[in-house]
Amino acid sequence: MKVTKTQARENRARIVETASTLFRERGYDGVSVADLMAAAGFTHGGFYKHFRSKADLMAEAAASGFSQSVANIAGVDAAAFIKEYVSRKHRDALGNGCTLAALSGDAARQPESIKEAFAAGIESQLATLEREDGAMGKIAKREARAKRIDTLAHVVGALVLSRACPDDSPLADEILEVCRSRILSQK
Repeated sequence: MKVTKTQARENRARIVETASTLFRERGYDGVSVADLMAAAGFTHGGFYKHFRSKADLMAEAAASGFSQSVANIAGVDAAAFIKEYVSRKHRDALGNGCTLAALSGDAARQPESIKEAFAAGIESQLATLEREDGAMGKIAKREARAKRIDTLAHVVGALVLSRACPDDSPLADEILEVCRSRILSQK
């Protein structure tokens, strides 16, 4: 049975969405093409009808994850973003959480296309966190951007460190509490 172009686009979108979730849960090396396709409801052989390589899918899945993150933080003030991001709920939501916290370490060892997807994703998150910088002078804009980079690095780092601890570890929660408090006090 021939697949329509519309169905092929929907199938590709389902593969990307499934990959985005699985990669965040298990890391890039923890997901085989066969496992991914089975989770998306397709056969392994159909993968190459949609993607040239796993790396192509990894880059597209990262971009999809970043788009999801940007949509989640759009219009949210900085304090609300920090409280939600540096939380036990977010920590425990590997597959639905932030692509940066889940995959930055993996991305650092991947091909340039994945690093480029991450750089674009970081820029989009920084732009979404941007607040009324329009009327600022050049130096003030540079300082505001530096503060956004600092905040993003701190929240991601807090989540990564907490996730590195056992789930029931008091240290996992302590990291989140201390970092959330410190980041909010600097706002």
